[in-house]
Amino acid sequence: MNKPRFSVIMPLYNKVPYIQKALESVVSQTYRDFEIIIVDDGSTDCSLSVVQGYVRGLLDLDFRLHVLSQKNAGVAAARNRGVAESSGEFLCFLDADDWWEPEFLEEMDRLIAEYPDAGIYASNYIYYKPGKTHVALDLLRGYVNYPKAYLHGEMPVWTGATCMPRKVFDEMGGFLEGIKLGEDFLLWAKTSLHYKVAFCENPLAYYNNDVPVHMRATRNLHAPQSNMLFSLSPLESEIQRNVGNDASGEDWKRLLDKLRVGGLLEYWLNEEYHNAAAAELKKVDWDRQSKKNLRMYKMPICVLKANRKIMQIGSCCKQKLIRLLNFK
Repeated sequence: MNKPRFSVIMPLYNKVPYIQKALESVVSQTYRDFEIIIVDDGSTDCSLSVVQGYVRGLLDLDFRLHVLSQKNAGVAAARNRGVAESSGEFLCFLDADDWWEPEFLEEMDRLIAEYPDAGIYASNYIYYKPGKTHVALDLLRGYVNYPKAYLHGEMPVWTGATCMPRKVFDEMGGFLEGIKLGEDFLLWAKTSLHYKVAFCENPLAYYNNDVPVHMRATRNLHAPQSNMLFSLSPLESEIQRNVGNDASGEDWKRLLDKLRVGGLLEYWLNEEYHNAAAAELKKVDWDRQSKKNLRMYKMPICVLKANRKIMQIGSCCKQKLIRLLNFK
């Protein structure tokens, strides 16, 4: 059998309400030269059974679909396993609670033809949440300066809207296993130091934010060793050695500072992790931070915790009201 153009890697862990929609969005692609590799990462619900039932119902497949199972090892390990079991020239990654427009792979193929020397291909995407759905980026088609684009908007490379040459993935070493939050950022950032990033302006993927907090890595307080914010030193060394592709060391410094300031607050407020967060925050150039950020980190922790709690309660009430109005 000839190797497919694209391998679609889908890690799966306890996503029963979403997995079928994600799969259907791949199966319905207008571009047909692809394979799907699903890696069940030790799900404890019936996600695997849902997938197996869906697969049995598919007739006359014109693509390869392979379902793997493993003990829970985290999303990075699941994606790496999927890549190892795949054979496509280009790799795409779709989580089990997100989905694509039917033209996603077709547009990726077109982007590759236009920009053959890129190491990452990414499309615009849509943040999906009832009452808050919006297109993520306002960027033109072509090569983008990764850190500068990130500084002035949302993530210019989001995993569910990304395609990568296999040879580049292998060269970069894949996803860093053991990291539960930001393992994808570390790979995209490292790759953008060595290769150009090609961007498609059309929003062709959906980033599902309508998922309960306990099912989302981005809203959970992981131990520091599992959060990329505490593992940026190797990336910083890489930046010092190889700043290129129109990005500057200053762009990268500002981006990493932005991520630390924005992402370490919950650790700063946590008694167990406060010192670890404080050590990372010492690396921030505070002279370039906004007055709001400066005030926030100078507040007494008890006051800051109270303010955060009030904001969380308000947000929760707002979301319940939106759901109620949508239901009616």
